[in-house]
Amino acid sequence: MKIRLVTLTHLLWLATAMVLLATGTISCKRASSGKRQFFVAFSQANNAEPYRAAQNELMTKLFAQAGDVKLVIADAQQDNSKQVAQVETFIRQHPDLLIVAPNERAALTAVMGEAMEQKIPVICLERDIMQPNYTTLVHSDNLVIGRMAGEFIRDYLEGKYKHPQGTVVEMQGLLGVEAAMNRHKGAADVFARYPDIRIVANPVADWIQARAKDRMTEVLRGHAAIDVVYAHNDPMAVGAYLAAKELGREREMIFVGVDGLGGSAGGIKKVQDGILAATFVYPLCVEKTVEVGLKMLRDPNFHPEKEYSVSPQLVTPRNAADLYQPTGQHQ
Repeated sequence: MKIRLVTLTHLLWLATAMVLLATGTISCKRASSGKRQFFVAFSQANNAEPYRAAQNELMTKLFAQAGDVKLVIADAQQDNSKQVAQVETFIRQHPDLLIVAPNERAALTAVMGEAMEQKIPVICLERDIMQPNYTTLVHSDNLVIGRMAGEFIRDYLEGKYKHPQGTVVEMQGLLGVEAAMNRHKGAADVFARYPDIRIVANPVADWIQARAKDRMTEVLRGHAAIDVVYAHNDPMAVGAYLAAKELGREREMIFVGVDGLGGSAGGIKKVQDGILAATFVYPLCVEKTVEVGLKMLRDPNFHPEKEYSVSPQLVTPRNAADLYQPTGQHQ
């Protein structure tokens, strides 16, 4: 007959574990007060972009105010493989809610499908993916923003030349991303009706101001006449402006961006300062995301819509002062 020796230390450990289990102390699903504590995982495309940083800040604030949510944010640093690995890690942790702002559409499609297969509720934030592998999508309509930009540029050129004509540089974001594709397509649909409006260059700057400055310097050296720079976000528009200013050409053209963030470095202030002729408030979509997310967490009978859209807004010198927020961002 085999005899198992049980040490006093072992007995004490077992007793302690039983007490912890009974009280729920070691359960990650309970707060110290005994109230349900939800685990929300957020995979962010790139914390370095001002728009993304503003999303993180607002989401952290709103979930903290909720009182029953533990939020964890992972930064993909604009790296598809890193974001896929981070989402895979979150799936193994089985959060109560997974929020993903995809770096690129195709790369995140499969792994978000895996989360859905594991019965993890998924909110796709601001950028969509190739297949609807999410519970709900919260975004603003980039096609509409592109059309609004195209119409603003058309009206400017018609006012300048008494006819819709002129040359445009389109500074593109990250290729393959829905925002870049639709901000391009919306404007292109407008320009297609006016053959005398010509896109003379469409460099790619990956949403980054410094890269836009470098790309715009190259464009300026190859083009003697430019009327408009249309950038897919405000940092790239500012980068293009800085390149033109270095060469003494910033007054030859106007600069149009997208995002319309508040704060001293945001696009609305750049319109007030005369650096940008216009921008478009691209809502962070965070307020709606948190609103829908909390309902998903707290109400088992709540079934979100497949898609929620938050409206953009044109910002020009006429309304910039009214829209400017020294702190905080458009939600």
